[in-house]
Amino acid sequence: MKKNTIREESLDYHSKFPAGKIKITPTKNYNNQKYLSLAYSPGVAEPCKEIAKDFNKVYKYTSKGNLVAVITNGSAVLGLGNIGALASKPVMEGKSLLFKIFSGIDVFDIEINESNPEKFIEIVKSISPTFGGINLEDIKAPEAFEIEKRLKKDLDIPVMHDDQDGTAIISGAALLNAIDYVKKDIRNIKMIVNGAGAAAISCTRIYKKLGVNPNNILMFDSKGLLHDSRNDLNKEKKEFSIDIFMPFQKLEEAIINADVFIGLSTGGVLTNDMLKNMAKNPIVFAMANPDPEIEYNLAKKIRPDVIIATGRSDYPNQVNNVLGFPYIFRGALDVQASIINDEMKLAAVYAIASLAKEPVPEQVNIVYNKKNISFGKEYIIPKPFDNRLITHVTPAVAKAAIKTGVARNIISNWKVYKESLLDRMGYENKILRMIQNRARTNPKKVIFCDGEEYNILKSIQILNEEGIIHSPIILGNKKRIKDLISKNKLDVKFTIVDPEEEKNKYRVEHYAKILWKRRNRKGLTLHESKIRMKNNDYFGSMMLDQKEADLLITGYSRNFSLSIRPILKIIGKKNNNYKVFGMIILLTKRGPLFLADTAVIPNPTSEELAKIALMTSSLVKKFDIDPNIAMLSFKNFSSNSDLETSSKVSKTVSFLHKNYPNLIVDGEIQPDFALNEFLLASKFPFSKLVKKQTNIFIFPNLESSNLTYKFIRGLGEIQTIGPIMIGIKKPAHVMQMQSNIEEIINLTTIAVIDAQIRND
Repeated sequence: MKKNTIREESLDYHSKFPAGKIKITPTKNYNNQKYLSLAYSPGVAEPCKEIAKDFNKVYKYTSKGNLVAVITNGSAVLGLGNIGALASKPVMEGKSLLFKIFSGIDVFDIEINESNPEKFIEIVKSISPTFGGINLEDIKAPEAFEIEKRLKKDLDIPVMHDDQDGTAIISGAALLNAIDYVKKDIRNIKMIVNGAGAAAISCTRIYKKLGVNPNNILMFDSKGLLHDSRNDLNKEKKEFSIDIFMPFQKLEEAIINADVFIGLSTGGVLTNDMLKNMAKNPIVFAMANPDPEIEYNLAKKIRPDVIIATGRSDYPNQVNNVLGFPYIFRGALDVQASIINDEMKLAAVYAIASLAKEPVPEQVNIVYNKKNISFGKEYIIPKPFDNRLITHVTPAVAKAAIKTGVARNIISNWKVYKESLLDRMGYENKILRMIQNRARTNPKKVIFCDGEEYNILKSIQILNEEGIIHSPIILGNKKRIKDLISKNKLDVKFTIVDPEEEKNKYRVEHYAKILWKRRNRKGLTLHESKIRMKNNDYFGSMMLDQKEADLLITGYSRNFSLSIRPILKIIGKKNNNYKVFGMIILLTKRGPLFLADTAVIPNPTSEELAKIALMTSSLVKKFDIDPNIAMLSFKNFSSNSDLETSSKVSKTVSFLHKNYPNLIVDGEIQPDFALNEFLLASKFPFSKLVKKQTNIFIFPNLESSNLTYKFIRGLGEIQTIGPIMIGIKKPAHVMQMQSNIEEIINLTTIAVIDAQIRND
């Protein structure tokens, strides 16, 4: 992308209404006088009096325990230098955004127009009671060291300078894994550190704690090697000054046979010859931004054996502080720690390093447009959008705080705590976890009809690993499937069945006879039956019918009508009292929403609509959710009986009210009214849905439901599951064509629960 395009897009992004990137939103009800009197006068006096009696209750009655200050004076903004407090505000808002989206922490960004360290410290101390923690940002060295040191000493809340400590923690994790990968001993490596500012000093301190021998570290600043004969070194630089005679003073001399190069300096300083002269399997952390000490692709070309990390997101192994600070502060806040000590930082290092060695979830592969991310030279630290960071790093930090005695709040049930951390990632994720946990209690044997597709095979691998399915059966050409597995290095355990393979000839004939006997009076010949049985959907449906598996998943490579036809002809519906239809689940912040029918019946009658509503309600109850049903129409409680849709829906509602008086159902109603309880109550206070949260939406015809669902799916902002087939005799489900891996996994998980419910 051209620089002028980036400039224009960035300015437009930041200036769109509302300007900036963060805002404050209420967390309590406020929509009437009673709530306002509780929020402010006179009700607010009560928590004030409680806090005055016991200061620790501030964590109970206010947002302090989830509020961090991001504070700067703008004296050392990354890539921009000393631009001052006001100009640094967009950066601090950005940092605030990262806190919120990655760990659920609220933030006030505070830009202080003060360069005097003493005055700066006093200002921060005076506002500190507001916050549960303080994140210092973009303050120049050496003042940054003194400011952080003093605030840590004088305040009883966590304080961290992320430019220093964050980079140290993330690069420390990367260093551990890089050294482990090349099978070297951290105690014996020779390390060159180019740069002696705040970040370099903090990083090297962490490296020493991780086991690097101080005598094997050579640090350079802009004037050369740090050694005792120099009289221009500050207190921090002297810590890494060499006190023995060195025959060289230049970087190009010192780097010969070095195992590790740490760059926190300027772009391009590491030359081709320097890299060539490093030891076997060199480790290079070129963390200058935006231009690293050596360009990634150039380094790989010069030394194919190099492991290189940078600060850039467009290359592998990005040393990104977002891997650390949201989760470190999350853990510190949750135990009400008085400080972020070295033990808590090291706990974060080891947790991050450990996570990189675990199998990578498919969701992460999808975000980064990769197929199989795994531990190695191009993956020594986790990716920022790995949701597991919050459950790995945060508890590690919290445990270290408790162990070292700096925690006021002690966590005893770590399993419950981890669940609460995941809840911060959004209610929709909580629903998915509940569904997955239910499925794992009794995994099922599944037939997948589209075995020659990468997305299917990858989904099977994940479902197997998660313990949601067992002994999967894949239908398709054996050679093509195995080639696909080999090409993509998949680890899939399954049985391949190819209906067209010679060894399955007698099985095909056996299945064909069963189908023929059932449908010969419908005009089906035995010859036609044999031809159909060589089709994966027909063969798979018969396997399920003959109890060779627990459920069937199909639809990836063929349109819905072609995929559902074999299921209906071979398996059929439960009985004549049932209708076969499709239901979609939308995972939203307000909870799951159930849409029906989205797949089968083009223009259902009033009787069919009633059956769809009742069957959907019955299924939703089995998820331990109270069904509240809206019968949708383009009119609200219309008296115009000449309109076919309104008349049909109105007739359905009358029937349900009369015959199922305890069922919470109403209509005909428009979806915006059904979703807005205040709007509904004000306009139609008589409705059964008033003061209920509508969660089931029955559409008057297939056209309206399918368009609605496709529109929502196309936006990509809400996770969808389905369509889930209801009314079929056995659990057989048809996905959307070309479903992504996440959609396949979610549908299969629900299908497993469907199979479980049928066996209860």
